[in-house]
Amino acid sequence: MQTWSLASVCVLLCLVVRWGVSLNSYSGAGKPPMFGDYEAQRHWQEVTYNLPLQEWYFNTTENDLNYWGLDYPPLTAYHSLICAYVAKSINPEWVELHKSRGYESPTHKLFMRATVLVADLMIFIPAVVLYCLYLTDGSLKKKVSTVFCFLLYPGLILIDYGHFQYNGVSLGFALWGVLALGLGWDALGSVAFCLALNYKQMELYHALPFFCYLLGKSVKLGLMGRGLFLLVRIASAVLVTFALCWLPFLSDPEQAMQVVRRIFPVARGLFEDKVANTWCSLNILIKIRSILSSDSQIYLSFACTVLAVLPSCIRLLTKPTFWQFKLALANSSLAFFLFSYQVHEKSILLAAFMLPLFLKDGLLVPYVVTSLAFLYFSIYLLSPLEHCSEDELRLGAYHKLLFCFPKLNLARIVKWKFYISIAVMAGLSVATISLAPPPHLPDLFPVLVSSTAFMHFLGTFIYFNIVQFSEPPSRKSQKKNN
Repeated sequence: MQTWSLASVCVLLCLVVRWGVSLNSYSGAGKPPMFGDYEAQRHWQEVTYNLPLQEWYFNTTENDLNYWGLDYPPLTAYHSLICAYVAKSINPEWVELHKSRGYESPTHKLFMRATVLVADLMIFIPAVVLYCLYLTDGSLKKKVSTVFCFLLYPGLILIDYGHFQYNGVSLGFALWGVLALGLGWDALGSVAFCLALNYKQMELYHALPFFCYLLGKSVKLGLMGRGLFLLVRIASAVLVTFALCWLPFLSDPEQAMQVVRRIFPVARGLFEDKVANTWCSLNILIKIRSILSSDSQIYLSFACTVLAVLPSCIRLLTKPTFWQFKLALANSSLAFFLFSYQVHEKSILLAAFMLPLFLKDGLLVPYVVTSLAFLYFSIYLLSPLEHCSEDELRLGAYHKLLFCFPKLNLARIVKWKFYISIAVMAGLSVATISLAPPPHLPDLFPVLVSSTAFMHFLGTFIYFNIVQFSEPPSRKSQKKNN
């Protein structure tokens, strides 16, 4: 009883933070003619409510794809349609075809913010609470603290409740999938992840670990017995889920192909904005987009992504444990973010925020407040660096790489690296806000932010790959650490 009471208090506090952020500005507020992501989500409600399903993804006289055309999988469109029915019942002007473009009002903002909160309450927050309470080790205090820090993560709050998106839906479904697999409900976990993938195509970042874990588990059980039965059950669950999500589009192959073309827009190029991945950071020194053709960029990106994710996936196939699965999720999502084609800055949510984006949306104060609060409570409640030894941080393999310095205290180095990292990012944030860049380098601060973040993500990717090839922590050391 005490567990659920404490978890409920954490949820209520995090709901207050979410709603507090939602009172601020959003993407594209008062900025015609395209406005921003807020208008994109509202426009999808307009399109799905007023037009036949066959026109949702096609460019027609009634549906201009150049004006926030649908470019997410069918489950996002169905969600937009449900929201549209509610919007229509409150105020028909909110979804009136063409005439509602750029619609802004305090009442409509309240409605749109409420749709994000309801989605979180139904999908994301329950998954977080159940995962932390049932699948994390440690005392009651540590489990509840993990819930609190999980729900207080500023990146997700600022994007969904500030900038305006529904990332909590896809991440929530994916977490339900992880929770189900952790409890041994493999078919249900497959269904949950298929729903995540059919809501946002970026969940492909997590697809390989799900596939390799379930395949490896089936092989381990024996493909001539229980393993075959498990594999058939999982395959059936996946096929049925995809068929139900895509059913309205399957009657006409051209319909299905158009949806695929919309959700994988390869024509946009290797990258667009200042994203903290390899290609954007490398572009400072080498103008890859000028040197290579579009097709060559796709092939290069694909090859690098496969090579980056392959070691983690092979390890998971040969050792399909839940501990390996969680590490593979982090490694796969980081590999895709760092090396894949047409990465969006908000995709880092799949691995774990970019200051320029929040400045553009007028979210500076929420950015500072939520970041400081998250940092404080994470360190105070979880104290991740205070009691960790080299063994608990899985740093033993690094001594082999640093054979010239065998007596280095790597745990202390990691601790100071963390503090230096925070200081550098804080300094860059202050500089971005208070200083004007040189006229000949107008993008200086966004490039510095993205490049610094890239180094962090690359280092994290290398670290977790080494950890995955180390032995998992023993129960004894886990209990001592907890």
